[in-house]
Amino acid sequence: MSSFLLASAPSCNFIPKTSNHRRSTNYHSSIWKDSYIQSLESEYLEKSCYEHANKLVGEVRMMIDKVISPLEQLELVDSLQRLGLSYHFENETKTILDGISAYHTNVAWKKDSLYATAIEFRLLRQHGYKVTQEVFSSFTDEMGNFKASLCEDCQGLLNLYEASYHLVEGESMLEKARDFAAKHLKEYLKQNKDPYLSLLVEHALELPLHRRMPRFEARFFIDVYERREDRNAILLELAKLDFNIVQAVHRDDLKYASKWWTDLDIGKKLTFARDRLMENFVIAVGEASDPQFGHFRRTQTKINTFITTIDDVYDVYGTLDELELFTEAIERWDTNAMELLPEYMQICFLAFYNFTNEIAFDVLKDKGFNTIPFLKKAWADLCKSYLLEAKWYYSGYTPTLQEYIDNALISIALHVVLSHAYVLTNLKTEESLESFKEYSNIIYYSSMICRLVNDLETSSNEIKRGDVPKSIQCYMHETGASEEEARQHIWKLIDATWRRMNEERIAHSPFPRPFIQIAVNLARTAQFMYQHHDGYGVEDGETKERVLSLFINPIPLK
Repeated sequence: MSSFLLASAPSCNFIPKTSNHRRSTNYHSSIWKDSYIQSLESEYLEKSCYEHANKLVGEVRMMIDKVISPLEQLELVDSLQRLGLSYHFENETKTILDGISAYHTNVAWKKDSLYATAIEFRLLRQHGYKVTQEVFSSFTDEMGNFKASLCEDCQGLLNLYEASYHLVEGESMLEKARDFAAKHLKEYLKQNKDPYLSLLVEHALELPLHRRMPRFEARFFIDVYERREDRNAILLELAKLDFNIVQAVHRDDLKYASKWWTDLDIGKKLTFARDRLMENFVIAVGEASDPQFGHFRRTQTKINTFITTIDDVYDVYGTLDELELFTEAIERWDTNAMELLPEYMQICFLAFYNFTNEIAFDVLKDKGFNTIPFLKKAWADLCKSYLLEAKWYYSGYTPTLQEYIDNALISIALHVVLSHAYVLTNLKTEESLESFKEYSNIIYYSSMICRLVNDLETSSNEIKRGDVPKSIQCYMHETGASEEEARQHIWKLIDATWRRMNEERIAHSPFPRPFIQIAVNLARTAQFMYQHHDGYGVEDGETKERVLSLFINPIPLK
């Protein structure tokens, strides 16, 4: 059968449905009740905790000023990042990296040190500095292969492996670096010479640092750092105290969001929709965890919750006729259009219509221009993409992989999340909204990663519920590949997209760096939520344990 016929023919187990068909779900109710969330208290918001933390921050700042060695400076920057403390020391970090970037071709302090070269490369790339893969040339032979003499340098290999994930398209030396380092790190694990180093190696091989959710990584690394023989006692004390203080701030944000959702009462009225307030809050924390972004987290949690509800209107409950009316109402952005909608859709429409208008009113009041057309377009584009998937479902059509991706990059809803994020954090002028007329590369790449990692863990269950085919099934249907081959292809697409996003981070962009960081963090948070299974849809498992460590259980200080 030709590829054209494969692409256009319905799947053999995917048959057309009647337009008044409603799907059923097996979503469980939320395990995180509002009464429990409201009962949470913390001593770490007390003035004495802030005063002690500020004292320790001052001591660390003096410590930074005394460090002269470039390698020790980089190690300190790295530790501050992984311990979740870097937001206190942004100016110091920039000063250090500016200095090292200006003289990074001066190899005296890092000569013949794979470890020093790799940590320098990783941190410079991570912060948007331009540094080429050629810094690793001295560690390769005439054939461009990494020298066998490096295979015993575990610390160097680990940092080379982590650095390799900052590669961009066409950097073949870094591709070789990743393969070389991974091979020898796996051998090192078998020997287990150093338990501390082995733990870091195992952690990196499971998922590299560059793709991990920073806040959860801080929780992990604080425990690991405490095992180091050369640990800095002041850094460790500050890291634990700061984690608990920020956890308490997050907990207040969570209480606010949970009360809002409970008072809104949509979950009880639209019983077909997933009640995932906690998971939506986790995503908001993943976007921006620093304590000063409380308003951002609270608002983004609401946005994420509305997206989930509307998604389930299209995916689960709405008939095709109803969905077409709902989409038209969103495009018109007119409450008069509600009259033709069934009651459950009126409830949903009015709730997020009022919420979006409130955001726009605040912008109009503070900055003097109207963002309604901008935000309305984001929601309308989302609903049109949901409607197309519904039409595929009702007609029994299996799209090609490219057709699926073109639509899924909108239906994953990151353009809605990031449009609101831009309005909330970086919007300066009405003209700056022009950057979003065509969704930019950074939004495209983040959406691609989120969509595909989601598909890898959720598609099987969604197909059983009667959803449209996802990327894996589309590729299988189009090419005749096995499921395992399709999954490998999707992983390759994810890796290729990370490379393009890496390039975007060091290229000239119309967006400010804080916004780019939010977009990158969304991709990381998707890998966090779907690392082992559907951590969004299934709460009572690994997601529960992660929520407990992030928001419920403080780190013991003694």
